[in-house]
Amino acid sequence: MKTTMDVKVLTVLTLLSVAMDVPLSTAKPISLVERCWCRSTLNTVPQRSIRELKFLHTPNCPFQVIAKLKNNREVCINPETKWLQTYLKNAINKVKKSRRRAQ
Repeated sequence: MKTTMDVKVLTVLTLLSVAMDVPLSTAKPISLVERCWCRSTLNTVPQRSIRELKFLHTPNCPFQVIAKLKNNREVCINPETKWLQTYLKNAINKVKKSRRRAQ
């Protein structure tokens, strides 16, 4: 009877020592890693109040446009907004022209 108890105690102690030795993962849960930055977007943001634009394209989220405003607030802008579409077309054309000149 004593030997059975000793084996059980030894087994529990071994499992605990192995469990304590396993390093904890620093990875974030999938739900946090794959979360989209923009949950809602604004259709009207005065262009004068925008300091910079960031464009995010992640595998599990739609194309996202984040505007940093002059008051340091960040807002998400609807990528279908007319002025933003015009801005993107002009920027793409400018890049294309500069690449042609470089060749």
